[in-house]
Amino acid sequence: MPAPALAAMEASPSLWHSYLGVILSRERQRMEHFQRAEDILLTLLESVHARDPRFLVDYARNLEAFEFSVCASEDAVTLEVPLRIDGDTLRVLARRSSPEHPAELSTCCLELCSPRAGLEDWTGAVDGMEHCLLPGKILQHLKELLVSAIVRCQRLFLLQPGDISAENLREDALELSLLIRGSWKPVRFNIVPVVRRQQEPLQLRGRRSGRGFPAGSLSRATEEAHFVPASPLGWRSSTHLPLLKLLRAVDSLQGPRVDSLRLLDQLREQDWGGQAGTGPLTFHHLQMVLLWSTELFPSPEDWQDLEGSVYRLLVILLRCLATRHLPHFLNPEENLFQGAAPDLASLYHKVESFAWDPQRFLRFHFGLHGFSGSCQADRETRALLQLPTRDGSCWDTAYFDILLSQFQVFRIQDSARRSAASQLLARIRQEIPQQS
Repeated sequence: MPAPALAAMEASPSLWHSYLGVILSRERQRMEHFQRAEDILLTLLESVHARDPRFLVDYARNLEAFEFSVCASEDAVTLEVPLRIDGDTLRVLARRSSPEHPAELSTCCLELCSPRAGLEDWTGAVDGMEHCLLPGKILQHLKELLVSAIVRCQRLFLLQPGDISAENLREDALELSLLIRGSWKPVRFNIVPVVRRQQEPLQLRGRRSGRGFPAGSLSRATEEAHFVPASPLGWRSSTHLPLLKLLRAVDSLQGPRVDSLRLLDQLREQDWGGQAGTGPLTFHHLQMVLLWSTELFPSPEDWQDLEGSVYRLLVILLRCLATRHLPHFLNPEENLFQGAAPDLASLYHKVESFAWDPQRFLRFHFGLHGFSGSCQADRETRALLQLPTRDGSCWDTAYFDILLSQFQVFRIQDSARRSAASQLLARIRQEIPQQS
C-alpha cells in the first residue's frame, strides 16, 4: 500500500462526520436567510406582474432554495422569470455566425410564426427574419418595471429602506442583478427572463440513459427547454433548472451523495480557492462531478459511507483537473474547464493533497486560508490520472474503480466489477512508463 494511502485512511469516520455536522448545522439558518430575501423579491415581482402580466410570478422556488442551502459560498442565485408566451408556437432558428461574433454559433432566434397582438414592443428583425423576440427589449422593459416596482413598494411600505439595492442594474447586462437583504447579510439574485418550450426528453448518446438516477428523473428534468438571453438579439438554451432537478433527484437516493457535494464545496470555499474563496472551481463544477459520479457509480454499494462517497467524486474531479476537461453532463461535447487551464495546475495539487491526506483539511479555519504545501503523491496514481483519452476507457466505471483502489477506498464485493478493473489495469500499466 502506498504511504500516502495509509495517511488517507487515518482520517476516522468521526472526523468526516464532525466536519459535515458543522456544515449541516448552518443549513436551517441559511434557509431562513434565503426565504426572507425571497419573500422580498416575490413582493417586487408581484408588483411587476401587476404592471405587465406578460411577466409571470413563479412561486415554486424550491430548487433555488435547495441550491442555496447546499452551496457553501454566498454566490448569486439565478432566478428565472417566465414570460407569458406559448413557447410551443415559436420557431427556434440558429443564429448566423460571423468572424466578428463566433459565439453566435450556440445562440438562436425565437421567431413568432405570425405577428401577435401584445408582443409588438418585444419583437423585431434578426438575420433577415421578421417577428423575432428580442431579449434586449425584454430585458430593458423588465429593468424599468423593476425600478418602478421598488419605488412603488417603498411608497406603500411593502418594502423597508435598505431591503433592496439596484445599484448593479446595468444597461447592457443579460441578467438583472438585485441585492436583497436577508436575515443577516444580503443575497444577490440575478433575474433572467425565460421562454419555456416543451421538447422531447434528452437522449444521452452512447450512454445508458438515466443510469444511476431514479426512474424517469432524467426525462422529467429535460422535458422542457429553457431559453434565456444570450445577447440583445439572440437566445441560448439554459440547463440551470434541469441540472437542479437532477441534483434534487440524486438527493432522494440512499447514501450521503449530496452530503459529499456539501463537504467538497466547503473545501472549495475554504481551502481550494484563492483569496476569499475565489478560483477556477465553482459549485456548478462540483455539481456536475456529482451527476457524473451518479452515472458512473450506479450501485448503492458505492454510497454506503461518507468517506467512500466523497472519494467517488474526488477521483472524477482529479481526472478532470489532470486532463483539464470536465464534460457537461447534459451536453458532453462542452468542456466546462475551457479557458481555465492556467489556474487548474495549482488547483489539481490542492485537491490531490486532500485525497492523500484528508485529515489535514477536515477542520474549519474561520477566515484563515487553510491550504499550505502539498504532499508526496503516489507516482503510479498520478500517471493513471494523466493517461490520455483515446477509446473512452478512461471515462468508465472500471477506470475509476482502479483509482479508488489506489486510494484504498474501493471496498466493492461485486466480482464482475473487480475483474473488469483488474483487466483494465493490466492493459494500461504498459502505457504508464511511457507517460511518466
